Amino acid sequence: MTNNEILYIYDAKLTNPNGDPDEENRPRMDYEREINLVSDLRLKRYIRDYLVMKGHDIFVRRVDDKPVTADRRIKDLKDSSEDWILENLTDVRMFGATMTVKGDNKTFIGPIQFNWGYSLNKVELLEASITSHFASREGTDQGTIGKDYRVKYSLIAFSGVVSGNRAIKTRLKEEDLDLLDEAMVHAIPNLATRSKIGQYPRLYMRVEYMDSETILGDYRDYIKLKEETSSIRDINECAIEIDELVELLENSSNKIKNIYYFRDKNLVLTLNGERVSFEEAFGNFPLKQIE
Repeated sequence: MTNNEILYIYDAKLTNPNGDPDEENRPRMDYEREINLVSDLRLKRYIRDYLVMKGHDIFVRRVDDKPVTADRRIKDLKDSSEDWILENLTDVRMFGATMTVKGDNKTFIGPIQFNWGYSLNKVELLEASITSHFASREGTDQGTIGKDYRVKYSLIAFSGVVSGNRAIKTRLKEEDLDLLDEAMVHAIPNLATRSKIGQYPRLYMRVEYMDSETILGDYRDYIKLKEETSSIRDINECAIEIDELVELLENSSNKIKNIYYFRDKNLVLTLNGERVSFEEAFGNFPLKQIE
């Protein structure tokens, strides 16, 4: 297995992409820049939940629908040998884990890593009061009143890396990368909760390199958001300029083996000022579309 780099873009409309427990569960924000933030752990949670939905066993999970410690999770495993763990726990092969097995601390450094996501647009928050139908205590007629915080619209971009060298150590399989691609496209809309409904993947691309040394850098630095209005509220009110990203990849075309991709039909891509399809923009590379 070789190195890969990832660009992932999804949007959030009237929802809370990643609540901050230190801020009354408000969406995470860089208030100075008015940018919405989403942690890598939130993204990995979506992927892990999708793995469970597809019948895979994972290490970082609830037991009997309750959170447990890593030590408790180890005790619940059928086998705690390194061979068994790496063969049976898909998320350890992907993201790594730290655990104590029979007094021995084991650390698996995951080959698949993401940094924090951030919105490409400036984001406004919506704050609303909500009332529960349940009484706050026995003998009262009024329900409890709380706050509900959401973003009006956020177009969120993540960057990720797959390390070919680390993949060897955790025994990451090609099928695991296929499963990752599938999860990136289907996990968020299929695992929506009340606070998470309203989020949809718009673009995913995983560029597979020829070797385990090539890293071209954060792809987000090579795209630009073009907004049709000063305060966008929908995917149809913006476009992504990809001129610099296409140039970056074409200048390193001899290092690229495949590009695995998904592009939502509502996302507009522009190249040289013109609207283009993903296939037109990256047609010089071997493309593999994710269904």
